[in-house]
Amino acid sequence: MTEITLLERESTNAIIGAFFEVYNTLGYGFLENVYSLALERGLLARARAVGREVPIPITYKGDFLTHHRADLIVDEKVIVEVKSTVVMAPFTKRQVTNYLRATKLEVALILHFGPEAKFYRVVCSNG
Repeated sequence: MTEITLLERESTNAIIGAFFEVYNTLGYGFLENVYSLALERGLLARARAVGREVPIPITYKGDFLTHHRADLIVDEKVIVEVKSTVVMAPFTKRQVTNYLRATKLEVALILHFGPEAKFYRVVCSNG
């Protein structure tokens, strides 16, 4: 059996573990900010470096336009997008791919704190 090599496996495993701990403790129904704060604490307890509301510069043809704020960036390697809707919007994965391109990071996790806990891994080769 061949083992799959995942980019940023150690960081993403810690994030996913914290995600399920937060979901199992708080359940469904809070705003995204509550989940982001709880995730930050869970990740810090796992000895992870966590940036919250990290500004990402958005440029157009080399010119700065504005900043977008990433919910979390963990270990300076993984973008975490937190959603707490009944149904996740279909454009969310595309939105996160754009964040990866803007930062030159390659891995993101979308954590959906919906009626059922779900996560999605997004990879964008920026090499």
